Amino acid sequence: MTALPTLLVLDAEPPPRLGRLTGRARVVHTDEAGLAGRLPEADVLLVWDFASHAVRTAWPGAGPRPGWVHTASAGVDHLLCPELAASDTVVTNARGIFDAPIAEYVAALVLAMAKDLPRTWELQRERVWRHRESRRVAGTRAVVVGSGPIGREVARTLKALGVTAAVVGRVPRTGIHGPGDLDRLLARADWVIAAAPLTEETRGMFDLRRFGVMQPSACFVNVGRGQLVVEDALVRALERRWIAGAALDVLTSEPLASDSPLWRVPGLLVSPHMSGDTVGWRDELGAQFVEFFERWAAGRPLRNVVDKQRGYVPGH
Repeated sequence: MTALPTLLVLDAEPPPRLGRLTGRARVVHTDEAGLAGRLPEADVLLVWDFASHAVRTAWPGAGPRPGWVHTASAGVDHLLCPELAASDTVVTNARGIFDAPIAEYVAALVLAMAKDLPRTWELQRERVWRHRESRRVAGTRAVVVGSGPIGREVARTLKALGVTAAVVGRVPRTGIHGPGDLDRLLARADWVIAAAPLTEETRGMFDLRRFGVMQPSACFVNVGRGQLVVEDALVRALERRWIAGAALDVLTSEPLASDSPLWRVPGLLVSPHMSGDTVGWRDELGAQFVEFFERWAAGRPLRNVVDKQRGYVPGH
């Protein structure tokens, strides 16, 4: 009788629902401390704890390694290390699960900042009646940095609000601007949305110079990766009113420490990496992995295969 393949799960709470794999895989659960010791026995690794960097540490050890690694996240920078990138192991991600929820979240942030909703809530709590004027969203301009499915969905959603949205990707093509157009687009944008993957090219791309290019009425939103932004530069830009406001759903260090100065920066909205997490999202992630596992077990090509040198799924 053919032995069942071993599926190793780097756990997080709540664990994934993998009932459909009963009798089809030997499922082994581990935490960060046990990952290195369990890797040699695994045929497949499911990185359910997508906030963990344990794979980067454990992968270079001795012994065989899984032929397939799947992460329940869109980003893969938390697990890619030189040894994994150079190996024959296939890496897949959760592309497709978060596109619409993140786009809705971005639209909500744009509307909240345009209509000054945070200040309205503060004034209500203070029982202060203070009339103000708010900004119109229709007719404004946005630049979305990141031409993957999330970035494109953000652009489509903003266009439904009457916003003219330009998308910037790694290479220019029909409907997508290249990096050489970014500064020109930033200088005209009312809304700047960061939705790019974290690579060596994108790390720290929103620095003091880039915030200086933006117009004083612009607002900045990051739903990509925290390391896309030089946070000290953003703080300086907000304090000096180089830009009108910002919202960060991802940060360089998560969770954000209670004594971080980012909590108190005027004009900055901070949320705990939740833009893609809607009711039922974990079940969707689990169902997607089971579908991928069934394809893998049947010898069919996997979807969402990451280019390990680029750090994202190519073809978009």
